[in-house]
Amino acid sequence: MDDLEKAILISFDESGAVDSALKAQAVGYCQQIKETPSICSICIERLCFSKLVQVQFWCLQCLHEVLRVRYSSMGPEEKSFIRKSVFSLACYESIDDKNLVRVLDGPAFIKNKLAQVMVTLICFEYPMIWPSVFVDFLSNLSKGVVVIDMFCRVLNALDEEFISLDYPRSQEEVAIAGQIKDAMRQQCISQVVRAWYDILLMYRNSDPDLCCSVLDSMRRYVSWIDIGLIANDAFVGLLFELMLVSGFPDQLRGAAAGCIHAVAAKRMDPKAKLTLLQSLQIRKVFGLVAEDNDSELVSSVSSLLTGYSTEVLECSKRLNSEDGKAVSTELLNEVLPSVFYVMQNCEIDETFSIVQFLSGYVGTLKSLAPLTETQSLHVGQILDVIRSQIRFDPAYRNNLDMLDKTGKEEEDRMAEFRKDLFVLLRSVGRVAPDATQLFIRNSLASAVASNGDVNVEEIEAALSLLYAFGESLSDETMKTGNGLLGELIPMLLSTKFPCHNNRLVALIYLETVTRYMKFFQENTQYIPLVLSAFLDERGIHHPNRNVSRRASYLFMRIVKLLKAKLVPYIETILQSLQDTVAQFTTIYAVSKELSGCEDGSHIFEAIGLLIGMEDVPLEKQSEYLTALLTPLCQQVEALLLNAKAQNPEESPAKITNIQQIIMAINALSKGFSERLVTASRPAIGLMFKQTLDVLLRILVIYPKIEPLRCKVTSFIHRMVDILGSSVFPYLPKALEQLLAESEPKELAGFLLLLNQLICKFNTGVQDILEEVYPAIASRVFNILPRDAFPTGPGSNTEEICELQELQRTFYTFLHVIATHDLSSVFLSSKSRAYLDPMMQLILHASCNHKDILVRKACVQIFIRLIKDWCVSPYGEEKVPGFRSFVMEAFATNCCLYSVLDKSFEFRDANTLVLFGEIVLVQKVMFEKFGNDFLVHFVSKSLQSAHCPQDLAEQYCQKLQGSDIKVLKSFYQLLIENLRRQQNGSLVFR
Repeated sequence: MDDLEKAILISFDESGAVDSALKAQAVGYCQQIKETPSICSICIERLCFSKLVQVQFWCLQCLHEVLRVRYSSMGPEEKSFIRKSVFSLACYESIDDKNLVRVLDGPAFIKNKLAQVMVTLICFEYPMIWPSVFVDFLSNLSKGVVVIDMFCRVLNALDEEFISLDYPRSQEEVAIAGQIKDAMRQQCISQVVRAWYDILLMYRNSDPDLCCSVLDSMRRYVSWIDIGLIANDAFVGLLFELMLVSGFPDQLRGAAAGCIHAVAAKRMDPKAKLTLLQSLQIRKVFGLVAEDNDSELVSSVSSLLTGYSTEVLECSKRLNSEDGKAVSTELLNEVLPSVFYVMQNCEIDETFSIVQFLSGYVGTLKSLAPLTETQSLHVGQILDVIRSQIRFDPAYRNNLDMLDKTGKEEEDRMAEFRKDLFVLLRSVGRVAPDATQLFIRNSLASAVASNGDVNVEEIEAALSLLYAFGESLSDETMKTGNGLLGELIPMLLSTKFPCHNNRLVALIYLETVTRYMKFFQENTQYIPLVLSAFLDERGIHHPNRNVSRRASYLFMRIVKLLKAKLVPYIETILQSLQDTVAQFTTIYAVSKELSGCEDGSHIFEAIGLLIGMEDVPLEKQSEYLTALLTPLCQQVEALLLNAKAQNPEESPAKITNIQQIIMAINALSKGFSERLVTASRPAIGLMFKQTLDVLLRILVIYPKIEPLRCKVTSFIHRMVDILGSSVFPYLPKALEQLLAESEPKELAGFLLLLNQLICKFNTGVQDILEEVYPAIASRVFNILPRDAFPTGPGSNTEEICELQELQRTFYTFLHVIATHDLSSVFLSSKSRAYLDPMMQLILHASCNHKDILVRKACVQIFIRLIKDWCVSPYGEEKVPGFRSFVMEAFATNCCLYSVLDKSFEFRDANTLVLFGEIVLVQKVMFEKFGNDFLVHFVSKSLQSAHCPQDLAEQYCQKLQGSDIKVLKSFYQLLIENLRRQQNGSLVFR
């Protein structure tokens, strides 16, 4: 063993026993050898003498790389030497008398690498330099199995490297493939096909693996060779023999099926294609699918049947003649029963392809009315297929019920798997609605009649069919309950399945009832049954927590939809929900499962929607609301009473309790409107004010508990919505508590509350704003960094994200103040100190912020401030220094320099809107500052950007004109002109 072989062995070592430095040295030595001019000779020599597979692989890999990189620079003699040597290796010949080793005796990966080297040579040399390569190879096939196997590997490698369209190809590769195929068609493909036929005849009984290799090569080439070479009585007969004779191995039979599939998939004129498909007599293989439901053969035959059916269907679509359509229909009618059998009885990988085919088939039925007896039978079989495929495996029943890791994975897998099947179901439902409804009714009746524990999966599948079918129905159809729907829905409601305690069955049952809610809007006689389904052990009182949570949410949706129709049942509903509500009126009743989730709030929202209607008499409304709010508020008071003396271990439980109560009251309030609470029934409003008073005490007792502050803030939002201006007396205390010691995230939430107040009450909140704005500005300017936020690795921390969110919210807050006639807040005696930092902040953002929408908001702030604070060109300044700041700093930097920057992209829609605001603010400045603005902007700003005099004069004319669109178009042209002129030489800002 010489140094090179040792180095190769060391470089390939994966045991970990070799020192890393030594390994690096070995790799370096191999690389050094690879770069020597005589590397091809070195490699070929080693391939003749070395029995070490690592050395053989390295040499072949090296040859492959060198040929790809250096072929064009090689001399004719070197190319000839490599060609003869590689071909000799591939044909099991000696390169010279001393040749002791045959590469073809090596393992499969060595032979595959040799095939890759051969294909690289073919790519460069066939057909111009080496036109006889395939003919020469064919003449060597008589040497037996080892050379035939190598020939197949070369053909397969050629397909994978250049010909197959299953991989993305460059234009150069497509050109090479076209050249090779054209030459092979003209020169040798008929001889190759003859060789395939002879080999299959000779070796079908003695060497099935070799025959599989030949069939694999043939399958790849069928798509581009003359189909007549394969689609003839002799060859097709042989392929069917290989497929049908039970004595042959499944792998060989499956490979023959793959070739027939390739023949059926050949791209052709539809008329000729239909004749070809007819000639295949596919009925011969129908019996194979029943041999062994999960064998490799059945999978291959299933693929053949699906492919064949798809091709027949395509011909049917493309042919207009009656004869063509009749033949297509006959062939489809013949093959479909086997396709259905495969789907229902066999474990195969073709499910997706079959569903796609069936969807296409159903699509063709849409234009046919009425359906023939055979087509109606097919529709029924398709529905059978869908039902069998969407059933869960009983083996996972316990996992799915407990929803452990395995159950969750299976549920997710099935949800994805079912999508296409449900699309198919809805298509069938549109083509044959009556047949689909009848099928679902029978499925449901059959599932109900069977033993529930045994047929959990049957019941779940039947309910899922009904649920999915609902998606294909129009609102009108659902409301009127046409056809069997009027029988199906009552049947669903009146049924208590023996396996209703199963999580999957309970969930799909509730989802299905909810899906058909529009039916109950028109058919109110069924409302008591709907309520029972949700209020008894099938829904909110189901033993499984996941089911009861979902039932609570769905019940809330039902109440939203039916609302007034439920007034007669309010007493019954509240009585049924007493125990559920009681969870929130008992100290420490919150279980670990409920902790931190908001499922309980859905019940309170539903109750609020019910009792908050004006249809409910005032006395009853007050009674219901008192019965709910009083115990909840008492519980909060009790929890707060001893908060300071509590055991630290009890604190988290109490905080969780308080959170749940706030969420419940918040949800309850969603059913009450501002008109009802403030105008028609102020007594109800008083009850909510008293509740607000109690909940605000939480901020005093727990000033630093962030979850509680968030929940109380959310409740104040609700009270602003329903109490209107009567909430004002409570705001100073609330805002003071919320602002104290607030973190960036809480401060952002606080600003959102103020935005809501401003948008709702406008100048009505001026006094409140003048009181809180100085404290807000002080906090914000202390928290936010003076420079830009850091970028790059490590800059996306939670802390930085919270600060960025606070900054965005603060810009929105300033914008809301400015655009609601409240800009005088910035000028109050307490706020004056923050005017300059605020102006600098919005100036910087209007020029540089990466969010275009923020920049637009900041420009709009300037527009409003200019309008509010600048009375006329020659009047007294309301805000000393503001006018010169706007003209010198804002106009120059934002209106000119920021848009000259190439990052200002006119092709972006949002940027174009921002540009419109920048043009508008110039118009406003001219209206307010007159010629002072014009002189400053033209003589200083535009001149600094080297604006030509004629363009500057045109700018003055357009600005003084009345058409803002004309000004915008001109200003864009001016900016683009200045950009071209400077060509990036002027650095702005």
